[in-house]
Amino acid sequence: MTTKELRELSPAELATKLRETRDQLLQLRLRKQTGQVEKPHLIRSYRKDIARIETVLRAKSAAPAV
Repeated sequence: MTTKELRELSPAELATKLRETRDQLLQLRLRKQTGQVEKPHLIRSYRKDIARIETVLRAKSAAPAV
């Protein structure tokens, strides 16, 4: 997801998205350990997505309520 798309989501939706992405990353790491991963580049992609989501969440929580 792009940062622009993430900024449009509510904090609850972002938290859900973060949990799903972390679960996907965990599953991918487990498959990598057993040698069953077909697309190892997705690990980096998921890590960056998690960082983007956490950044947007932090910015929304620091912003004054309007």
